[in-house]
Formats: sequence, structure tokens, C-alpha cells
Amino acid sequence: MKEQMPPDRTGAFISHANAGESARVLGELLRRHPDLTNEANAIAKDLMDDVSIEVVADDVAFRVTSIDPDDFDSRAGSHSWGYVEPGEAATELLEESIEDVRADMARRFNAGMTSAAEKVCQSIIIGLHGIDDADCDLVLQWAPDFPADAAGDCLATLLRMYPPGERRPAGQRIVSAIQEDAASWVEMLNRIVPAELPGRG
Repeated sequence: MKEQMPPDRTGAFISHANAGESARVLGELLRRHPDLTNEANAIAKDLMDDVSIEVVADDVAFRVTSIDPDDFDSRAGSHSWGYVEPGEAATELLEESIEDVRADMARRFNAGMTSAAEKVCQSIIIGLHGIDDADCDLVLQWAPDFPADAAGDCLATLLRMYPPGERRPAGQRIVSAIQEDAASWVEMLNRIVPAELPGRG
């Protein structure tokens, strides 16, 4: 039997707070001490700007290759509302698996952290590119084009967030940054950059 740890009697309650409670503590602290707002914002900026491309890329690859086959079986096939093609079901599950990471990219961009958002985008592309045939489980076998398609869509989505005049340099920065880790996709990604410029499709 695992030995139970003694209760913490130091009074350091904040170390035991969950994420929601910690957020409430911060909000109340800033309400009582508004002079700390600038310092809190600086800390938040540093945390949001700290993106480990390797960690996020590994997380993306894990998410895409770790979908429960039971979820696929329950999504594909005949249902009371109709029939869902296996390829469609696979694509939906794969898209959902990285939805949170894409949302994090948008969150950082909307907070003005464009460099951090670009790093998340690079991470997604590298993570998807790193999936090889050995990683292709049941779900990916039904949607083999998903990694490349999702990488291109992720880049296009981020570029559309920029004002038109900033899209080309942003796209060039991102593609340049992933050249070594996703070399075989560089040509495909370079085609996406001008496609997102004003007046293009």
C-alpha cells in the first residue's frame, strides 16, 4: 500500500490550488492590489511567449497517432441519422485531436503574441511531418493525406489572421523556420503563402 503523505501544515495553500482556484486567486489579488497589474502582465507575456517547438511538435504527433480505435468504430459506419464514411470519420477525429493546439495558436495571436503563434504553427507542421508510415495506425490509414493537408490548413489559417500586407513575410518566416524539419513539404507550403494574399483564391 502506498504510504500516505502527511498533510501540509505550512499554510502554503496556493501550492494546492487547482487551475480554476489559482485563476480566482490571481483575479482577487489584482483587484486588491491593482499596482501589481503591470508586473502580472509582464509575467503572463513571458509565459505565453515561451513556446518549446520540440515539446509541442511531439504533443501533436502523439495526439494524432493515439486516437482510440473504439472512438473511430463508434464514429464510422451506420447510425440512426445515416452512414458515415470511414475516411470522413477518421478526418473528423484527427482534426479534433489537434483542435486544442490550433486554438492555442489563435489565442496567442489574438493576445498580440504573433511570434509565439508562429512558433505554435511551426510546431504543428513539424509534428505532423514527423509522423511516418510506422505511426500510421488504423485511423490514419483511412486518412493518409491528413498530416500534409492539416499542416497546410494550419499555415493558411494563421496567415488569414494577419492584415493582408503582413501575410507574405509571416508565411516566409514560418516556412523558412521549418525547412530542415519538414523539407519535403516546403514546396507545398510555399504555394499556400501567395494563395492567402489579397486577390488570390
